[in-house]
Amino acid sequence: MIRFFTSFSLGKVSTANSSSCASLHLTPTAISTPSPSSLSFSSNNLTGISISVEEEFPKTVLRGQSLGFESEPKLASDSMESENEFPESKRNLYPDIEPDSSGFLKVSDIHTMGAPVVFLHGGPGRGASPSNRRFFDPEFYRIILFDQRGAGESTPHACLVENTTWDLISDIEKLREHLEIPEWQVFGGSWGSTLALAYSQSQIDKVTGIVLRGIFLLRKKEIDWFYEGGAAATYPDGMLQFFYPFRDLIPENGRDCFVGAYKKRLNSDYQEYKAWTMWEMMTAHLLPNNENIKKAEDNKFSLAFARIENHYFVNRGFFPSDGFLLDNIDKIRHIKATIVQGRYDMCCPMMSAWDLHKAWPEADFKVSKPFIAVKWTFC
Repeated sequence: MIRFFTSFSLGKVSTANSSSCASLHLTPTAISTPSPSSLSFSSNNLTGISISVEEEFPKTVLRGQSLGFESEPKLASDSMESENEFPESKRNLYPDIEPDSSGFLKVSDIHTMGAPVVFLHGGPGRGASPSNRRFFDPEFYRIILFDQRGAGESTPHACLVENTTWDLISDIEKLREHLEIPEWQVFGGSWGSTLALAYSQSQIDKVTGIVLRGIFLLRKKEIDWFYEGGAAATYPDGMLQFFYPFRDLIPENGRDCFVGAYKKRLNSDYQEYKAWTMWEMMTAHLLPNNENIKKAEDNKFSLAFARIENHYFVNRGFFPSDGFLLDNIDKIRHIKATIVQGRYDMCCPMMSAWDLHKAWPEADFKVSKPFIAVKWTFC
């Protein structure tokens, strides 16, 4: 069972021409049709016309002070002769009444909940957080976040059974169908960029656009860079506090492959979970982030993060080949996309984004310095 939640601003029309698409409220005062029940309307929360129907309509105005005045009724258009003859105080109108029924009539396919975008979190195993919404303007986007299998609040927690990239792609599709979204934009960073590419290549006609940040293609050289010494060499001071504990839990004769060695140890002891998680939390930012480091100390978080991430890395993302995502770029070449990469990103090195850029030059490519964040616009 995966957890999801969406955010949108009710009543906002997600279009550049919203002023011309606002809902119109109509309150009829004279309708010749005898039966207002023949009007059809629905309560769909979509751009449309709001209709209020009164069961009794003021069709005539009588001369005189009461309904009992014996005079032939005349139409309202004929009854008002002059202000002098009939001053305002003597004009008789029926009292205001509330409509007996109302509703919305859909007159356009434009939606009011915003352009849908699904956010794919990193890790794998990290889970989504409310702060992930900050990438998107809530006045324009309908934002969908969810915890991938075993991560965050999804259950069963930290479970590896039936937990593969292809299972996650199936989950994303089920979520889209559940929310009745025909197509959406896909956004992902780090492992989220991996999953975003895999999903888009699998569900081409369901994707309106792609935004990727911190590119990770889950190739052997990227995993080796992070776990076999490349990233650690950038932090000679950080190695003592974070990398050495990660390294020293593995016997010297098993250090030729840290990912494989940890696979045998991430089933019981929280010490191993925390060592694995702490190393990534420390290097996830160019400058150490105390909030990230504190997260790694949480047993529940580190259990899911370490187990699920290691599971995917040992199995190379469950892809049939090392360069699978690059080999299938032709499938999504026509989709509008933006790639954002921090030049000094330690977890997702620049080489991955550059390789993706060379394979997919049609995508907008942005490099930020010195951190991973950059201002960009994607419509």
